[in-house]
Amino acid sequence: MRKLRSATTLLAALGAAGLAGTLAARQLGRALANRLHDEFMKRIMSDLYEENLWEVVSSTARVGPEVVLETSLRAQEGKLIERPMGPPRQFPGLDDIKFDIAQLHTMPTEIETEIDISAVIGPQARRPLEIKHFMMMAPMAYGIALSKRMKIALAKGSAAAGTASHTGAGAFLKEEREAAKYLVYQYNRGDWGKTADIMCQCDAVEIQLGQGAYGGIGHVFKADLMDAELRQAFKKKKGEDLITHARQPEVQSPKELKRLIDRLRAMTDGLPIGVKITAGKHLEADLYWVCSSGADFVVIDGAEAASKGSPPIIQDDFGVPTAFAVDRAANWMRKNGYKDKVSLIASGRIRTPGDALKVRALGADACEIGTIALIAASHLQTLKALPFEPPTAIAFYGEADAYDFDIDQAAGFLANFLESCRLEMAEGIRALGKTSIKEVVKSDLMTTNEMYAKALGIPMVYDPFNTEGFAPRVRRIKL
Repeated sequence: MRKLRSATTLLAALGAAGLAGTLAARQLGRALANRLHDEFMKRIMSDLYEENLWEVVSSTARVGPEVVLETSLRAQEGKLIERPMGPPRQFPGLDDIKFDIAQLHTMPTEIETEIDISAVIGPQARRPLEIKHFMMMAPMAYGIALSKRMKIALAKGSAAAGTASHTGAGAFLKEEREAAKYLVYQYNRGDWGKTADIMCQCDAVEIQLGQGAYGGIGHVFKADLMDAELRQAFKKKKGEDLITHARQPEVQSPKELKRLIDRLRAMTDGLPIGVKITAGKHLEADLYWVCSSGADFVVIDGAEAASKGSPPIIQDDFGVPTAFAVDRAANWMRKNGYKDKVSLIASGRIRTPGDALKVRALGADACEIGTIALIAASHLQTLKALPFEPPTAIAFYGEADAYDFDIDQAAGFLANFLESCRLEMAEGIRALGKTSIKEVVKSDLMTTNEMYAKALGIPMVYDPFNTEGFAPRVRRIKL
């Protein structure tokens, strides 16, 4: 018993000593931190600017952190730099556009009403592509950009939502075809794939002429970036680079586009054949050639669109922002009789259900999502890369963390995201007093930005609504 009391006393003494040591260390740490803080702030608050460390903050703020970083990268290697995930600059976007609210003048739709957010791509094709969700996957390439596991996850997640996945310009993956419910094949600007056997396995074919982050230029994917499996997928020899040409090899003049569309339509037995272009100054002229060549759909990539990596100058300084591009395209197609014949698909920084509903109101028949789909699919798995690698390390081909990517978990996250978007879009459509996304039109919009009001032809939020002609007359009662 005496030994037990001695042991208890010893443990208590050790515990007290440990607690006292912890408190002392904490106090010492606080004192040290306070001293360092005070010394640092004293230097900041007393040194002249030419010696003051704060000059780093002020000069960086003036030039911009992105410009400082990219200047350093250019100075380091003297090579073309390629920025991932699209432009960080805030172009005139969709945020300044607002929707009307149905209440009395227009009655809202009741909560139990089913809302349709489906889309038909290529309504005049012999075999149109009918999807249940307005949002579909943007082209993101296997190998050139994404890992095989991410591509399969995107296909499975989009299939669960009843929408289309997209091959992008990379190598064709049979596993992606097996996982996808609907799959769009991108007819790339290189010399790989593009066989009748591959295209006939898909549900639509998209001819790539340009894209927002890579419009007007070609690029090279170096042979040393490919392992044996990827070389086999591209049917390339060891040491052979992948070259994406600035022009579609079979379209060296505008008149040659019709010949290619006709050939692909015959080759695929009536699948919808579309064309992807970047929105530029001559958008309407480009649309003339696309639509008059017999395309079943056209994808308009706004200036905000992203890529795995492209020169900052193309991302930041070229192209028409998505909102204006979609509106211009829809207006031209309506005026020239193509509105119900050629599907218009919007692409470029469409991130939210609200963004999707806005491009629909501006005239799009469907929209593509890329970056936001990757973020949704990655979700908690980004923790596998952070804090020592960027989140893209789990998605891009060749990155170590990409091999540890959980396909089924990612597919579930993407399916959840698309379902949540469907529910939100349905609520927005009900709030407009409508039952289908096809009923959402430009007259449902207003804006907080005067440039948008002028360019898009929608009223400012401060413009009063003219009630003349329908307001009921109130009978005055004589007392």
